[in-house]
Amino acid sequence: MESISPVYSAATEKRYSPPWADLSIIGIAGSSGSGKTSVAMEIVKSLNLPWVVILVMDSFYKSLNPDQHAKAHRNEFDFDCPDALDFDVLVNTLKDLKQGKKADIPVYSFAHHQRQPQTTTLYSPRVLILEGILALHDPRIMELLDVKIFVEADMDVCLGRRIMRDVRERGRDIDGIIKQWFTYVKPSYKYYVEPQRSVSDIIIPRGIENKTAIDMVVKHIQRKLEEKSEKHSAELHELKKIAADLQLSPNVLMMPQTPQFIGMNTILQNPETEQVDFVFYFDRLASLLIEKALDSASYDPSFVNTPQGTTYNGLNPVGVMSAVAILRGGSCLETALKRTIPDCITGRVLIQTNARNEEPELHYLKLPDGIETHATVMLMDPQMASGGAALMAVRILIDHGVEEQKIVFVTCAAGKIGLKRLTTVYPRLKVIVGRIEEEREPRWMEKRYFGC
Repeated sequence: MESISPVYSAATEKRYSPPWADLSIIGIAGSSGSGKTSVAMEIVKSLNLPWVVILVMDSFYKSLNPDQHAKAHRNEFDFDCPDALDFDVLVNTLKDLKQGKKADIPVYSFAHHQRQPQTTTLYSPRVLILEGILALHDPRIMELLDVKIFVEADMDVCLGRRIMRDVRERGRDIDGIIKQWFTYVKPSYKYYVEPQRSVSDIIIPRGIENKTAIDMVVKHIQRKLEEKSEKHSAELHELKKIAADLQLSPNVLMMPQTPQFIGMNTILQNPETEQVDFVFYFDRLASLLIEKALDSASYDPSFVNTPQGTTYNGLNPVGVMSAVAILRGGSCLETALKRTIPDCITGRVLIQTNARNEEPELHYLKLPDGIETHATVMLMDPQMASGGAALMAVRILIDHGVEEQKIVFVTCAAGKIGLKRLTTVYPRLKVIVGRIEEEREPRWMEKRYFGC
């Protein structure tokens, strides 16, 4: 598939496609017991990268009706033919992940031969390895794959591995496993699995023992990732040039530089300030920022009868307000958040910028349930320099259904170019900033706050 440019400009807007969009998908097919999972795990180990996921096709088995369920328990249901798998759901899942969206992965119980009601949420990883006996069967999936691998092994070896796996992991008896093998698995290999060999890019005989073939696959993936990273960095630099020529957005609200506010910043900037004092004044300053952010929330008119018998024309907040901290720096703002909004629902994302290519990388994600229905979502980070992590964090919230105009980004200090870059891509986003600092100022606030 043609890759998506990280930045594209239309007549009225500019958009940002994050580095995890158009992820690399590797398909690994082969007979049951051929060593596909071991090869996939060896690739993950050799890549030695954060955010690489193995997606097992077995999760996408269709739910069985009562008659099929009874046959499955008698080892009389064919799980190795294409009709047993829900390819439509799998294709839609891969398309969502390819576009940088989150997906809900089904959970299948082999002990009960049924899909479970719960799902596993997967956010688009950097590399996804699709592993299954029919990973190269559906033409729609083939179009999404960057590398197609077929793992070969002697069928007797495959049977031995399957017996060991199904007895140990799936609670099956040996007679049932052998019956299933000769009735369904071996015939399906001839009709459905082996033909995938001819459409694969790489054939790996002997599975995990074939270090040369695995090394070739790993180097190919690394080259693809390096090309995408270079393209993303170049496009971010282009966005920086576009943003530099623009005025600061009216949605960027800098705190009034009152004597009190400047005085607190003076204490925080002073390297001789003790940590206990730093934490005290940082929490005070952060509370002012969060209070300012509350002005950007939605309110409805409310009339209150006072004890004096008069009517007060007031306001009540609309809906739920939640907050998401960009770790680890965003944690500094949580004390002030709880003091200002004690019952505020919170979430966290861990985003770290790769020092080599300045590309933001998502390492952890935990958002509040139903965040897409919340009236206001505060996104918190004490410092923003280039805006890369902020761009990624906002994109994550939008991908999870949060409307752009409902997001309020709260930061103690930010570079002007980073602010312009962020608001150029997300013009409806509101930003509350304590002060605008020199460009490329190193992050130091969380280090002082936590003392390490």
